[in-house]
Amino acid sequence: MILAGAGSGKTRVLTYRMAYLIGEKAVAPWNILAITFTNKAAGEMRTRVDRLIGPSAAGIWVSTFHAMCVRILRLHIDRIGYDRSFTIYDTDDGRTLMRSIIKSMNIDSKLFKERSVLAEISSAKNQMISAREYAEEAADYREEVIARLYREYQAQLKANNALDFDDLLTETIRLFRTCPEVLQDYRNRFRYIMVDEYQDTNKVQFELVKALAGEQCNLCVVGDDDQSIYKFRGADIRNILSFEKSFPGAKVIKLEQNYRSTEHILDAANAVIRNNRGRKDKTLWTDLGPGDPIEFHQYEDSNEEAVSVISEISGYAREGKSLRDFAVLYRTNAQSRLFEEQLVYRGIPYKLVGGINFYARREVKDVLAYLKTIESGRDEIALKRIINVPRRGIGDTTIGRIEDFARLKGISMMEAMERLDEISSISRGKAKLDSFMLMIKKLREKAQESSLLSLYDEVLSATGYRETFDELDESEAEERLDNLAELRSKLADFILQCEEQEIQPTLSAFLQDVALVTDLDLLEEESDYVVLMTLHGAKGLEFEHVYITGMEDGIFPGFLTITSGQEDEMEEERRLCYVGITRAKKHLTLTCARRRMQHGETRFYRISRFVSEIPLSLLEDRGALRYEQKREQAHETYDDAARKSVLSSAGISYLSKPKKPKQYSVPAGVRPAYEVGDRIRHRKFGEGTVTDMVKGGRDYEVTVSFDNAGVKKMFAAFAKLEKL
Repeated sequence: MILAGAGSGKTRVLTYRMAYLIGEKAVAPWNILAITFTNKAAGEMRTRVDRLIGPSAAGIWVSTFHAMCVRILRLHIDRIGYDRSFTIYDTDDGRTLMRSIIKSMNIDSKLFKERSVLAEISSAKNQMISAREYAEEAADYREEVIARLYREYQAQLKANNALDFDDLLTETIRLFRTCPEVLQDYRNRFRYIMVDEYQDTNKVQFELVKALAGEQCNLCVVGDDDQSIYKFRGADIRNILSFEKSFPGAKVIKLEQNYRSTEHILDAANAVIRNNRGRKDKTLWTDLGPGDPIEFHQYEDSNEEAVSVISEISGYAREGKSLRDFAVLYRTNAQSRLFEEQLVYRGIPYKLVGGINFYARREVKDVLAYLKTIESGRDEIALKRIINVPRRGIGDTTIGRIEDFARLKGISMMEAMERLDEISSISRGKAKLDSFMLMIKKLREKAQESSLLSLYDEVLSATGYRETFDELDESEAEERLDNLAELRSKLADFILQCEEQEIQPTLSAFLQDVALVTDLDLLEEESDYVVLMTLHGAKGLEFEHVYITGMEDGIFPGFLTITSGQEDEMEEERRLCYVGITRAKKHLTLTCARRRMQHGETRFYRISRFVSEIPLSLLEDRGALRYEQKREQAHETYDDAARKSVLSSAGISYLSKPKKPKQYSVPAGVRPAYEVGDRIRHRKFGEGTVTDMVKGGRDYEVTVSFDNAGVKKMFAAFAKLEKL
């Protein structure tokens, strides 16, 4: 086990180990399996391996867990009752199916929302609990209902010859357990197994790794327990903390030198994470020098926080710095709104990672549903999505009768539509259904004889899908057409990649590739924009300048974490803070607000305990933090005299209010005492430099370049600027 601290070059370690095995130990490339979590990480690893090793690296399997399982199941899933041409259901497909099941079983959709039901089912699958086992362990009415939905959901998936993301892993394990000879074949092939981001593995992934490693156990995992932040997705930190127990005799190597960040940033990260008990001891260090102090700012409200952060980024941009070097991080997606508004107002391009996924947009999903229907008629979710899109006069009643007939005969909906003459309840809609089926038949013939790009163009043409945008306003129609053009570009890129790898580009492979795309895979490194994202989304990335916002108790860590009293919950939040801090290469800014609007109400917050865990010596603009710490120390004392003593030593009044700075005020039209070039302070915008002063009308117009709030113009009589 390689314990690789943040920025310690773990990907380099993995790639060089592969090169060493092949070049020095004469290991055959096809005997090496490298597993990671995202397509982006797998692509980066593949690129590095190819560059380092050359053509012989082609035989190495570099893959995500899910993609690896797809490759295995495509070859062997028929042994456990599926057809090899199975469909992969994404999140939206699963929700559509569950919504249909809830309705057909007459279950109250307000009490059992498809999103929460599927989350419960996913959690069960990650713990390798089958539908039958879940039903046996159901402890109350809610779990009994979910057990019924779980059982029917799996039955419908099987009927549609489909697997959801969780099934890709669980069905692979079932395959290995049902067919030990298949498992042995893969053990014989993959004699050297490497797993990246091991701290993010769940129970199913642990079992997959353990099964493939077998008794030989030639296993190398790389991870960092301090960056285990995906418990909500099923990640189990115990996998890395108990690695030596799971694999007795394992050797542990620590990588503690960080090649990314400066000393001040790493010292802050180390100081925060040391407060966690459930971790393996390690301390990050660097030879990059101390660097800039960490900036900390407490603002009056969240609006001022957003204005100041984006103003500072705007100032850097005017100096010629690239926008891609800046990232604004926050605990929850809801916090992005104010930053987005400021970026739009200033005309600064940005990328909201974690927003609406490209592949979740309606027009993209519609065209992909057509392609799925053309590729395999057994995907009923895809079929029902587009059977009346564009509108063809095929109503829900007709679709329902087709579904009933299909279930009665034990066949797919597509097969039922080929036997319309046997469905007596359908008469008026038969011609429309025949026309639809004829179109699908012709498109399937096109798929057999033409390129994928030609097929794509024919789908849009034959279905008349583009014409559906005519009723939309111009800007919305243009945006949707742009999305369809981008999907075509994705298809063209896929074809090019296949040609480079000398692989036949098939429709099935393209749909599989699209199904495994994640938000982070959509982050284009060559584009120049500010990145807005949650702290969870930032893991694995790095930026020159990082702003971690909303550093307040109740926001980060969240209110539920604080009130739960669960130490493991707080430790996961602290690991998330550690991840955020170590994203910064040169400059880190922590911000918070005294008050912010939450659920339509103004609420007041104290500085996050995570900020308080950073030594004051590492922070710049630490007045607010020192005040907060002294105030907390005072309120831990029950004696009034002692409180006054503690507070007065910090220059704080007994009422716990900071002293207001003396402000300079002049009557309108009177020239102020400060001049161009002087340093001043404003009660709201903080310190800055006077850059211009012009007599205009009844007063002097003063231009100030504020350190944090950007350039402001104001009248001297109202500004009340204090000369420093």
